Amino acid sequence: MAQTFFFYDLETSGLNPREDRIMQFAGQRTDMDLNPIGEPYNVLVKLNDDTLPSPDAIMVTGITPQSTQADGYTEAEFAKLLSEEIFTPDTISVGYNNIRFDDEFVRHLFWRNFFDPYEWCWNNGCSRWDLLDVVRMTRALRPEGIKWPVTDEGVATNRLELLTKLNGLDHAKAHDALSDVLALIDITKLLRTKQSKLFGYLFDIRDKKSVQKLVNLDTKQPFVYTSGRYDSDFNKTTVAFPLTSAPNHNVLVYDLRYDPTPFVDLSEEELAKKVFASWEERKADGFVALPIKTLQYNRCPAVAPIGVLEGSDGWKKIGLSLQTVEIHKKTLLAHPEFAERLRSISERKRDYKPVTDPEGQLYDGFVNGPDKLRIETVRNADTKQLADFHPNFDDERLSPLLLHYKARSYPMSLSESEATAWEQWRGERLAGQLPSYLKALQRLSTDVGNDDEKRFVLEELQLWAEAVVPSDDM
Repeated sequence: MAQTFFFYDLETSGLNPREDRIMQFAGQRTDMDLNPIGEPYNVLVKLNDDTLPSPDAIMVTGITPQSTQADGYTEAEFAKLLSEEIFTPDTISVGYNNIRFDDEFVRHLFWRNFFDPYEWCWNNGCSRWDLLDVVRMTRALRPEGIKWPVTDEGVATNRLELLTKLNGLDHAKAHDALSDVLALIDITKLLRTKQSKLFGYLFDIRDKKSVQKLVNLDTKQPFVYTSGRYDSDFNKTTVAFPLTSAPNHNVLVYDLRYDPTPFVDLSEEELAKKVFASWEERKADGFVALPIKTLQYNRCPAVAPIGVLEGSDGWKKIGLSLQTVEIHKKTLLAHPEFAERLRSISERKRDYKPVTDPEGQLYDGFVNGPDKLRIETVRNADTKQLADFHPNFDDERLSPLLLHYKARSYPMSLSESEATAWEQWRGERLAGQLPSYLKALQRLSTDVGNDDEKRFVLEELQLWAEAVVPSDDM
C-alpha cells in the first residue's frame, strides 16, 4: 500500500494521560503530497462518570461532558475506530507536539481498552512524526520565507494559531481539534514549499535507526539538536555531543553551548544532586543546572549534522561558533570518567511513588504470552460474552482493568459484586478530584463576568459534578 499521512489532534479533559481522557478527536488523511484523501474525522468521545475534567481545559475547548455523553463514542468504540480506520497499514501519524502529548493519550486509551498500546505507531509499515520540532528547527536554521510570531513581550513563540494568522492561513477556531488539524496541514505545506530541503531531511530522519546513524556512541560527533528543553533565546537549538548510554537504549547528550569544566571533576554524588534536583531546588539562587539531557531515539528528535550551520549565518543564528564547540568537545573527551559517572547515575532507580491503579500502570511492563490472546478476546466480546468471560490473566494488572473496561463500555455485563467494586473505585477517584475541581469552578466564576457562553459552560460543569459525584461527597 502507498504511504499516507494522517494529521490528527485531540482535545482532552486535562493534561495527564493517566488520569484524563480524550473528549474530541479530529483528523484528516492526505497523500504524500498533502492532498486530502476522503472526508475529515471529527468525533466526540464520551466522558465517563468516573472523571471530573479540568474546568480550565473545558473553558478553553468549550466541550462539555454532557455534549460528549449525547453525541460521543464510548471509549471501546473509539479505540476500535482508531485501530480499524485510522492507524491502518503504512500510515504516518502526524501532529503538533503529539509525541509528548496526543500519542500518550492514545497509548493509555488503547491500554484501558485492551488494544496493544504500541503497535499502532510502528507495526505494518506505520510510523509517526511531530511537526513541532520541525517548526522549531526551521525557525532556528532556515527561517527565510516564513513569518515568525513573537509574544507581546518580544519572546519567540511557535503557537499554531499565531503561525497561521501571521502567514495568512485560515484557522477558524483555535483549540477546536478539526480546525487545528486543517491549520497544521497548511503549515506543513508552507514548510515544505519554503524550506523543502530541510523539510525532506527531517522527514527522512524521523526513524530511530536513522537518528542512531547520526547520534551514537561508536562515532561520537557533535550534532545540531532542536528540543523544547533548550533555550528559547536561540530558538530551542544548540550543538550537542553524545556522552554515554541512557536507559531504554537511548543516549545522554551534553549541550556544547556550555563549558564542561565546572562539571567534569564533580563526584558522582555531586552530579546526582544536580540530576535529581527538585523543581524548587532548580529555581533556588546559585543552582547551576547540568547541561545534559536524554535523547530518545524513538521520539523523532530534530537532529542534523553540524554542516547545516555552514553558510546562511547558521552559527550566528544559534549563538555559537565552531571554535567554542571544539573546545568544549575536547574537554569532554579528556574526561571520560565524567561520562561514566553520568552513566552510573542514569541507571539508578528513582524513588517514585508506586502507582497502584492499573489504569496508570501502562509502563510497568509489556503484555506477553497467552495474555496477548486473552486481551484480543476481551476487545472482540459483546456484553453477553463479557458477562461470562473470566480469564485467568498472568498479568495481575489485567483483571482489575477488565472490571473498569466492562463498567465504562459494557455496564450491563457487570455482576452485582463487580458493580459494587466499580462504584467504590469510582467514588474514591471522584473524591480525590473534587476539591481542586470545586476550587477551580469558584475561581472561574469570578473571571467570566457576563460572558454568556462561558457562564453556560460553568453551569454545565457544576451540573456534571452534581450528577456523577456520590451525594455523600458533595
